[in-house]
Amino acid sequence: MPDPENSYGSRPNGLWQFLRGTKAKGAAFGVLLSAGIGLFLMTFPIGDKLRFASYDLPFAHREDIKPGEVAMVFLDDASHVHLNQKYTEVWNRAFFTKLLQRLTREHAKAVVFDIVFSDALDPKTDADFADAIRENGHVVLAADWTFKYYSGVAGKGVGREFHYAQQSLREAAADDASTQLFPDAGEYVRIYKLGTQEESTKSEAWAAALLVNPDLSTNSELAHSLFWLNYYGPESILPAVSLYRALEDKDAAVPSGYFSNKVVFVGSKLQTHLDSERKDEYSTPYSYRIDNRWMSGVSIHATAFLNLIRGDWLRTFANPMEIGILILMGIVFGGGLIFFRPLPATLIAIASVFPVAYGDYYLFVHHFYWFPWLIPVAAQIPMALVWSVAFNTVQIYVEKQKVEQSLRLYLPARLVKKFASDPTLLRPGAKKQQLTILFSDIASFTSITEGMDPDQLAKLMNAYFQSAVDDCIHFTEGTIVKYIGDAIFAFWNAPDPQDDHPYRAAEAALRFRDQDQHEFNGKKVITRIGLHTGEANVGNFGSTTRVDYTAFGENINLASRMEGLNKYLGTRVLMTGDTYQGIGSRMVTRHLGLFRLKGFAKAVNVYELMDRPENGQKTSDLRQRFDEALQCFSKKDFAAAEAAFRRVLELNPQDGPSHFYLEHIQDHRLDLLPPDWKGEITLKDK
Repeated sequence: MPDPENSYGSRPNGLWQFLRGTKAKGAAFGVLLSAGIGLFLMTFPIGDKLRFASYDLPFAHREDIKPGEVAMVFLDDASHVHLNQKYTEVWNRAFFTKLLQRLTREHAKAVVFDIVFSDALDPKTDADFADAIRENGHVVLAADWTFKYYSGVAGKGVGREFHYAQQSLREAAADDASTQLFPDAGEYVRIYKLGTQEESTKSEAWAAALLVNPDLSTNSELAHSLFWLNYYGPESILPAVSLYRALEDKDAAVPSGYFSNKVVFVGSKLQTHLDSERKDEYSTPYSYRIDNRWMSGVSIHATAFLNLIRGDWLRTFANPMEIGILILMGIVFGGGLIFFRPLPATLIAIASVFPVAYGDYYLFVHHFYWFPWLIPVAAQIPMALVWSVAFNTVQIYVEKQKVEQSLRLYLPARLVKKFASDPTLLRPGAKKQQLTILFSDIASFTSITEGMDPDQLAKLMNAYFQSAVDDCIHFTEGTIVKYIGDAIFAFWNAPDPQDDHPYRAAEAALRFRDQDQHEFNGKKVITRIGLHTGEANVGNFGSTTRVDYTAFGENINLASRMEGLNKYLGTRVLMTGDTYQGIGSRMVTRHLGLFRLKGFAKAVNVYELMDRPENGQKTSDLRQRFDEALQCFSKKDFAAAEAAFRRVLELNPQDGPSHFYLEHIQDHRLDLLPPDWKGEITLKDK
């Protein structure tokens, strides 16, 4: 009998051992790949899209829930119209006094104002409002914060500066709370923070919840001071009325007792006014619905409050458990699919998607838990499938020059080379530098792009930005700091000095004006520009692994205000007196007067950039007439000013600054102006 170990019959057994060993190594590598990509996407920002989509998608399939514990009172467009309240003015607090009196009569549980009453207005009206707050006893007033940049012996840094309601109102209120929300990319609000630890300031939802149920302060699940929001539906699911209807005496508007035993949230919800301006609105998992694209900030606070008192906020598993689940997925699919032929492996992978997705949905609906299930579904299982089909052919390619390619989107070629060759520019730190700053914005962007296909809009925006960068900013050797939606933030004189930086910025602004060839929805794109020259902190505020070359300071804000002022004056390019002094007679400009802007103590001289010198004769008569009208206005000779501005309109009936002054002349005739008034216009809005 032949020896089994030395006979031919033993060779198949050896071959099988070899193949089995190779499969085992492939399975081990598949586990590493599948589990590794899952952990990588779970850990690093590149996986945010999958994780956030895992949170968003279950809402689309769950039925809307109608909560009855809250009532919304909106300061909406209809209220502005019916209550004769101008958009540019602070709300008359007598309306809120009347509202509070009704809520007190109807025994509302609590009232949350998502409005910062920081300015003292009419003493009598404020006193009445304070009395109404005190009488109610369960009012939460909003506080807001801004970034504050400081420097001292210990160094430079950024802190928060809170803006509370005026003292008399705070003393009357039960609590004050932060309005701040912390959205992700795309203005999505998914996580809600209960407050800011530094200032011990509660969020609006947390302050209201503690008024209703003080025992929540001992809930261990809220020890981390944040939670994932459980939205009940689009904003329309929350019971809501307009402010003007809540103030009507007729029961038919809002029946008596409507607010009884409810927590009432009061805040803004604007849909039509100044479409190009950023409003207090955010994206939610229901933003895919065309008629519910945005949710107001006050409604998000109300949703968070409902989550707290109902105990149905969304939970996540402990981090070790989430890691364990991802590793288990890697073992099952990365190590298992490699033992199946391509077709069965594909069928198994597809079939496995459904139990994973349903398991998460079951936990979401019945137990208020969610897990980033799209990481296994969209990454781990496909990776395991690719590995099982390709088997030992997976290769990893590294994209070279990625950093330089990214920088070219923001910086001119000379600056890209400067960053690449000088590592010190990548280190954190900044220095004070005189800059000319430019902010641009597309006029009426929301309305002119309404209904456009996203792909077509992206294509047109890319073409717009391409010409804006190549033909305007980089052409004059400016530095693009960032794109902000349809806006661009850029400056000149850094990092390389440019003696004529105001002129370069003005030339870039005129080149923007000359780009009228762009059209969205058949409408010409009009770019509004704001320019200002001043000192700012310039440098890299990121880290050595991420370049964020930018500038901070109040002069940056002033340039942005110049851009926003175009909307009121009907102009396209505005600059401050500081930029005008740097340009002199090299450009055609006209003085538009003194403006006291919100957030700035001193009035600012504002000039309109009209054209290049060779075209100055075309507007000579208009500029002369306007200057005469402005002098009359500054001397309080309003009758002569009105007549003079109308003479300007004879030359150009569409002249925006003249229309602006004619509207304000009527108001100033009724105002008691101080003796030292020099013609400055005070704007209360940004």
